[in-house]
Amino acid sequence: MKYNFLDKGFLPAIIELRKFNEDVKKEKECNHLIIAVERNNGYVYRKELDVFVDGVNDERNIFIVERLVKSILWVVGGYKIYIAGSHTIYEALNSFYRDGGLREFDYNFMSNVYENEVVVIECDENTIPQEKKSSVPAGGNLKGRRIGFDAGGSDRKVSAVVNGESIYSEEVVWFPKLNSDPQYHYDGIYAAMKTAIEKMGGDVDAIGVSSAGVYIDNKAMVASLFIKVAKEDFDRKIKNIYINVVKQLEEELGHEIPLIVANDGDVTALAGALDLKDDSVLGIAMGTSEAVGYVDEKGNLTGWLSELAFVPADFNKDAMVDEWSLDFGVGCKYFSQDAVIKLAPLAGIELDESLSLAEKLKAVQKLNNEGHEGANAIFETIGVYLGYTLAFYAEFYNIKHVILLGRVTSGKGGDTILAVAKEVLSENFPEYAHFNLCMPSEYMRRVGQSIAAASLPKDR
Repeated sequence: MKYNFLDKGFLPAIIELRKFNEDVKKEKECNHLIIAVERNNGYVYRKELDVFVDGVNDERNIFIVERLVKSILWVVGGYKIYIAGSHTIYEALNSFYRDGGLREFDYNFMSNVYENEVVVIECDENTIPQEKKSSVPAGGNLKGRRIGFDAGGSDRKVSAVVNGESIYSEEVVWFPKLNSDPQYHYDGIYAAMKTAIEKMGGDVDAIGVSSAGVYIDNKAMVASLFIKVAKEDFDRKIKNIYINVVKQLEEELGHEIPLIVANDGDVTALAGALDLKDDSVLGIAMGTSEAVGYVDEKGNLTGWLSELAFVPADFNKDAMVDEWSLDFGVGCKYFSQDAVIKLAPLAGIELDESLSLAEKLKAVQKLNNEGHEGANAIFETIGVYLGYTLAFYAEFYNIKHVILLGRVTSGKGGDTILAVAKEVLSENFPEYAHFNLCMPSEYMRRVGQSIAAASLPKDR
């Protein structure tokens, strides 16, 4: 298959990393670098690689390691960055992760999520922490009366699930992103839960929640749903909002109710794993941004952030800059409606500036369905992006299946993205040609997400 690739400046992360590794191998001497990133509960992720000795190619060393550390932070999460093997690299990273530093956004974000200031610590190979993994059994628990709740930005969905079968489901329009009063959010969540309980005869055995954002130990650490809520109110009333709703229900019903709150990307991946009856599933939703979830080789959730919207896909320093993180080449500009819109001029398509982002995407999709070659080239280009970037994601994830969803993948364009990404993997990364790239099944689209959410907690 020949494809039309529009982004001539694209420098795939995996290719640049492999070139770096090859060039270091040619040196007579090298430093062995160990990176360790620690997050909540003492969990540690480690990555090791050889780098040029200090004083030789320092700029290239720092660039590659900075891209890797940033990737680890957004894949896994963390607030303590340990470096062993290069004082020069340590000094550079220490200057980046602070107020006013190159990675100020990442520094502030992670400090907020983990309620600890991000620090960079120099170690040697004997004192750097050993890896400590988290693999939390979640999902696949279908016994009894369960609630699956999905908190979306435009509607909230709740399902009453009894012994694995959804007996009731409803969608209610709400406006969480426009409301600053935490009581509005609390009342909406509580009302949805009560409705589901009534449909199951007045009781519930477990509650699972799927919600966009970062959740740690069932606490909302960062979530766009509550963007209008003042920080003081967020800390007092939103951070524990799901925990507090369930506490109220426990008091009313007179018994404990197991609760798990998970990122919606992880729940999507879990739904895919249940549907495929397999593990090692990476779910990627291409919509307003790039949302990702992962189920590991044990069929468990990892506790990783998987916020791949901020993971570098392109190492070209002149690549498009994300307005929020102020970084270049990150996933949200390659696997979202923004990617379609940024590529449109290169495809000879002029979009009406008065249109919303979603309307611009629809306009390109309409042209593609009508046979416009430039529009098709946009989706071929995204397919190339995806093929190369999946090979980079495989540096961190053990992948068997990749489920693609989201508005960018709807219609003809989604089929093109899938076909091109498969070809890129087959031609350039035979070790990853076995990846099963697919779209959600009809079952998963209808009830998979809600049943997956309901199945998160263990039985009480």
